[in-house]
Amino acid sequence: MDWFAERLLAWFERQGRRDLPWQQPIDAYRVWVSEIMLQQTQVTTVIPYYERFMSRFPDVGALAAADLDEVLHHWTGLGYYARGRNLHRAARAVVAEHGGALPDSVDTLTALPGIGRSTAGAIAAIAFGAQAAILDGNVKRVLARFHAVPGYPGDAEPRKALWQHAEAHTPAVRVGDYTQAIMDLGATVCTRSRPNCARCPVESRCAARKAGAAERYPKRKPKRARPERAARMFVVVDSGGRCLLERRPLEGLWGGLWTPPERPAETTVGSLCDEFTIAADDVEDSRTGEPFRHTFSHFHLDIEPVFVRLVRAGLGVADRDDVCWYDAANDAGGPSIGLSAPAARLVQSIARNRSEP
Repeated sequence: MDWFAERLLAWFERQGRRDLPWQQPIDAYRVWVSEIMLQQTQVTTVIPYYERFMSRFPDVGALAAADLDEVLHHWTGLGYYARGRNLHRAARAVVAEHGGALPDSVDTLTALPGIGRSTAGAIAAIAFGAQAAILDGNVKRVLARFHAVPGYPGDAEPRKALWQHAEAHTPAVRVGDYTQAIMDLGATVCTRSRPNCARCPVESRCAARKAGAAERYPKRKPKRARPERAARMFVVVDSGGRCLLERRPLEGLWGGLWTPPERPAETTVGSLCDEFTIAADDVEDSRTGEPFRHTFSHFHLDIEPVFVRLVRAGLGVADRDDVCWYDAANDAGGPSIGLSAPAARLVQSIARNRSEP
């Protein structure tokens, strides 16, 4: 075992995190779900989502048997919803192709939807003790600093170098502990800003530390201006307080989630009513709300909500599978569906004040 791994394992014995929900107990399914949720999301944010998710879907069979709507309902608010869709698809593949047991090899794991090389390595190492390297965001930062790897880790050459370092340091024994240790080190000590080098078990040989340049590694992603787009969301509420929702196509933004009908910014109430065969006499009133911005990784979406109140309940606009009337006030007794973040914001505002949409 090399010096780096030995130092990390000794540090892990003293300082490592051992009480995270997915560590009690450790099994492949629990590790898998946690690793998917932790992609681009902090531990403190993930914990309550993980606990609720595992309570409803305690094993891969339960997840595979569930409807996608319910899976996305339990993912609502966590973001990056393709993770939830792929988790559901992969669970069904595990049941259909692997007898309900998550495979233990990196190559077989990466063949499943939503599992990349690093996630597969984490599952194989932590759940099965395989000598498999990982390279999540925290590990990239630790290795980029320790070896002073130049360049942005998302580019080909730096990524290749980091994978080589990751594989060289991964030990053949106690690989699960080592994997958790290097993730913990990046999350708690070798942080992106203000790294606590004095507490780091490998600082004496860290190239970036020696150069006094820890915060310059790894190189940040080049900043690009995000384009701006505009849209209207029509919050159509019937006399019973239920909101009209559309299911988004599975591919694309908010895939498989439900939202109030989103249309181009120039769309009028009249044209939307024509689309859904809502008579003009059925509209009690309409008004625009305060615009707000929702930011995706690659653009800003400026949303103008348009609230439309109808005089009757249950108009026949929900005859399609991708349309429903949704009562947020009675959500506990109604369907469990996944809502986009703007949809949740708008629907919850209706639930808080049933006297107006």
